[in-house]
Amino acid sequence: MSDRGMTGYRTSFHRMFGEQVAGAPSVDQVEIPLIQRDYAQGRQDARTNAIRGTFLDALHTALTEDVAVGLDFIYGEVRDGKFEPLDGQQRLTTLFLLHWYVAFRRGGLDGRQPWASFTYATRPSARLFCERIVKYPPPSDLAGPPSAWITDQSWYLHLWRFDPTIRAMLVTLDAIAERFSDEDAEELWTRLTDDTHPAIWFQLLPIDEMGAAEDLYIKMNSRGKPLTAFEAFKAHLGQLVAESGAADDFGHKIDGVWTDLFWPYRGDNDIVDDEFMRYFDFLVEVCEWRENRIRGEEVLTPEQRINALLSCSNPRRKEHLDFICAAFDTWVADRTIADVFADLFKSSIEGDGVRLFGAPSTDLFHACCERYGATRGTTRLFSLTDTLLLFAVLTHRIDKTEDARTRLRSLRNVNEASQFEMRVQNMPKFIAEVAEFMHSGDLASLATFNQNQVADENAKRALRGRHPELAASLARLEDHNILRGTLSAFDLGSSIEARAGAFEAVFDPKHWPLLTGALLATGEYQRDYPDSDRHRFGSPTTESVWRLLLVDRGDRVALTRARTVLGKLLDRVAGSNAETDVSLCAISDEFINDRSAKNHYDWRYYLVRYSTMREGNSGIYYGAAERLGYELTMLRKTVQRSWYRDAYLYAIWCRAGQPSEAEDPWFYGYSTTPRWMKLTRSGVGLRSVPTGIAIQVPASPEAKEILEKVLQGTAGAVPSDDEWLLSIPQVDLNDELIDSVDRVQVGARFLQDLINAGL
Repeated sequence: MSDRGMTGYRTSFHRMFGEQVAGAPSVDQVEIPLIQRDYAQGRQDARTNAIRGTFLDALHTALTEDVAVGLDFIYGEVRDGKFEPLDGQQRLTTLFLLHWYVAFRRGGLDGRQPWASFTYATRPSARLFCERIVKYPPPSDLAGPPSAWITDQSWYLHLWRFDPTIRAMLVTLDAIAERFSDEDAEELWTRLTDDTHPAIWFQLLPIDEMGAAEDLYIKMNSRGKPLTAFEAFKAHLGQLVAESGAADDFGHKIDGVWTDLFWPYRGDNDIVDDEFMRYFDFLVEVCEWRENRIRGEEVLTPEQRINALLSCSNPRRKEHLDFICAAFDTWVADRTIADVFADLFKSSIEGDGVRLFGAPSTDLFHACCERYGATRGTTRLFSLTDTLLLFAVLTHRIDKTEDARTRLRSLRNVNEASQFEMRVQNMPKFIAEVAEFMHSGDLASLATFNQNQVADENAKRALRGRHPELAASLARLEDHNILRGTLSAFDLGSSIEARAGAFEAVFDPKHWPLLTGALLATGEYQRDYPDSDRHRFGSPTTESVWRLLLVDRGDRVALTRARTVLGKLLDRVAGSNAETDVSLCAISDEFINDRSAKNHYDWRYYLVRYSTMREGNSGIYYGAAERLGYELTMLRKTVQRSWYRDAYLYAIWCRAGQPSEAEDPWFYGYSTTPRWMKLTRSGVGLRSVPTGIAIQVPASPEAKEILEKVLQGTAGAVPSDDEWLLSIPQVDLNDELIDSVDRVQVGARFLQDLINAGL
């Protein structure tokens, strides 16, 4: 059975020197030709360190686990048994060094092995170095880095330290030793030299005629520059296309008008290689998703990925090639690509088009060329959301779909609402559904996206059908940075026009501190959670909190309470001629005055009356016994394992003038743990409880005596051994005890009394 692949011979570094299959060239020596650059994989800059580490990780996995790794094509010319690589120098050099390391570790390196015939023609020093490390191997039990032993030998010439290839080889040898020193050398060698099932293999592609080799090198290495991965990929891609018998002008386009598309997006080096490859990466991944394939942990080269798509064994190769060609051809026109996207999208709430949230520009093509495939941790810098929008634009342009801007708006909305569903594993479904939606406009095709949002889109579509004059108001609300397309916090009717303007006004960030009070004065708008003491309100500082409160994945039922309260407040603001801040203050003041006149001091009164009780960035409060009342923690962050405020104690401390004699009341831990605000001198503690303010008795007899004198002169004080209670007068309303006196003011006066008494 032949090992010959479609365009080369499958082999390994060890096997390429042995007896070959029919038709394969016989290799006696590998020589890096004079036209090649220095060995670069051992450089010590951050980028090369990462590349070298990834490569050695892959080799280590191949040799220690039952997972073979393919290193793709290695091009070159074989003359009289000497192989001169045009592409593959870095990989071959690293493989030579790996064989050298494992061979000396097992005590089997004597210079007579065929694979050891590896040398450099680039510099005499590099050639001599390769010869001498084979001729004079280290002892098999060498401890420490190989470079230290080598540079200490008498045959190591002092001037070699200036040869960049030798320096790089020493770095790589040390990296190999660090990665493989704990492995059994015999087992490594067995895997490394297995000619039947090689652990590390590549496709050897010989160039038979000198003229063909020169042509290939000129094409892939123009103006004498070193061979680039981009040029190698283009040459390989051209071969695949030629073998498919399609796209006769492919080579002219990829080196001409297609490359010209990227010139406006070139980097400081005036080269478009990276930009071209990132866009191509996007197109390849779309094709992979169309085949329901997800890029896994295995690191595949661009050549391996495009092979899988365009090889003759893939029945969908024509579909993929047609899409790739069309995805380039569609931009070859009189208008600039940036202008096309500027007609469809916008980057702020003003103007026409569909807003792209968080985008510095509307040019998704440019963003793709800059960031596609790059990550920060596990986060894609060119997001899956942007990927779907760019694909939707391509679908529209290639297939000439109708009503593009309207469909892109709906798609933007469901994208934003589907962040929970937005996972790479779902991209095959998303890609198919987006293509169908851009063709048909049928929202039912978006079956994998958030279905609450799909229902929201249907409701808005129906409203626009009944009231086309509301389309602009709907669009402006959808483009608001808090709502991001989801209008489940609104009643979709004629009131939307007036409420849209009021919403923009009150949700200006400068009004958020007032808005938190005015909303609560209007009604209980918070999100409650079943079987939990956790409650979510708005935030005076943080936009994302409002989004969580008012969007909530588009669940209209869950947002019923917030929708009702928000609607009332917006109607009140819309109907007022006063400035927005004046209107919000008036709503709060009216509520406070009404509650005060009725001596009705419930938890809503306190949160509206005292802005300090609404300072928590997160908008999250914890009550007690699954209800809001007179025990409240106000979180800065989203979890209780961070410092937070007790809302009532903080208000008392602030009302008393933030006295230094009392500890600044920060707390940590679960809200069920009692929280005491302590006086620093005496240790007397205060805390808010349902029936009033509890007082913790100090340990000092002197302080205890002073405290008892203060309490005896305080109305409502109830004695106890370890604690006293400063009871707050309350009335029973619907089986709930409600303060009839403001406990914050009572607590502030009492705190000052304690301080004045010397406690």
